[in-house]
Amino acid sequence: MKTFEQMIDGYRNFRATEWHKERAQWQQLAEGQSPQVMVISCSDSRVDPAQILDVAPGEIFVVRNVAALVPPFETTPGRHGVSAAVEFAVQFLKVREIVVMGHGLCGGCQAALTQDLHGNEIGQGGFVAHWVDMLDEAREPIAAKYGTSGREAELAMELEAVKVSLTNLMTFPYVSDKVASGDLALRGAHFAISDGILRLLDRDSGEFSPAE
Repeated sequence: MKTFEQMIDGYRNFRATEWHKERAQWQQLAEGQSPQVMVISCSDSRVDPAQILDVAPGEIFVVRNVAALVPPFETTPGRHGVSAAVEFAVQFLKVREIVVMGHGLCGGCQAALTQDLHGNEIGQGGFVAHWVDMLDEAREPIAAKYGTSGREAELAMELEAVKVSLTNLMTFPYVSDKVASGDLALRGAHFAISDGILRLLDRDSGEFSPAE
């Protein structure tokens, strides 16, 4: 894997080639952004939504965090990074779609499933444990049916995490209002690292199937 210093060579190549070829687009983007789609995805280095969806700069507004989670709407004091991004995307950029994209072999979902980090001190997994504990309720039926280890259980947790985030998005008043008016659509997706297949959630059936 490359160090940041080695990545600077990549920047030099980008500056000398792609940036010049697409200079008109970059000049337009310098005036502002108007993406139609927001993607909430995982911080995992293996799942870059721009690469998976083959989009150009300016086409998606992206938030990445552990397990692609959206906490429920709340007004308590704190640093609400995901909530701020959702607010900005919906109220100011006026995106038309929000996609929550989970992925295979997600360490955050695995931590939620095993609860191995629960009770750990901050700096020793405590931040992660507190973040993924929003999946505790969703975890219970999965653990009861599949246990807390193995790919079947992990996949079930990954898919359920997408649904939890979509449910939590609807607790934001301005999100639910725009969904009701037809100005905003919420979508769920799951990208499998092992086979490269993107699966989309059918909200009516609750099932994920490969994108066609």
